[in-house]
Amino acid sequence: MMPTIVLVEDDPPLRTLTTRALQENGFTVRPVGTAPEMWLALGQGPVDLVLLDIMLPGTNGIDLCRAIRQKSDVPIIFVSAKGSETDRVVGLELGADDYIAKPFGTRELLARVRAVLRRGGAERQAAEQRATGILTFDGWALNLPRRELLSPTGGLVDLTGAEFDLLVTLCDHSGRVIARERLIELSRTRLGDSSDRSIDVLVSRLRRKLSSAGADAPIATVRGIGYMFTAPVSRD
Repeated sequence: MMPTIVLVEDDPPLRTLTTRALQENGFTVRPVGTAPEMWLALGQGPVDLVLLDIMLPGTNGIDLCRAIRQKSDVPIIFVSAKGSETDRVVGLELGADDYIAKPFGTRELLARVRAVLRRGGAERQAAEQRATGILTFDGWALNLPRRELLSPTGGLVDLTGAEFDLLVTLCDHSGRVIARERLIELSRTRLGDSSDRSIDVLVSRLRRKLSSAGADAPIATVRGIGYMFTAPVSRD
């Protein structure tokens, strides 16, 4: 099945050229020029990616990105004539998956679209794998389907959704350092205020709960970078 892209671009000639380029390379495109039209296009059926111009009449692309992220994790690529590093960083921090500056060529556009779609597919597959089985470490058991953590003594440990997701992420990357920025990205859907401070607080709470059995929690701080889960992890 051909991936479906919602193209939000207020410049009619550019919208037509971009639509044609995508269609000629195997994509289904719903081209629109305004925010209300975008919401209608998103409601017409499943969407694999949104190409979102920042400079739109009325509601701009930045506000639209925020609104989309409150409802969906559909991949978003920002498109803008503003291509400075600051603009790109702001776009990515808002939850966009990539950023392409105008003017752009068809080859670059297609490469970025395909890369984001591949990455999104890989992340969905990994999420499906993470949703099954039981992870064990240092006598602890993390039951993924039940979203439960059992202590070495068999007691059920109460975890919030954010704490559970953080622990799963740390276990999945056992022995490797995970930067704070990556943890912020992975926790964005669970935390209203995703920041270095909120991640640090979340790690602190998780450490306390993992230390309740009498041993130190296997979460090491890597100064200036992030955190590392130090216990070997097995999946049953």
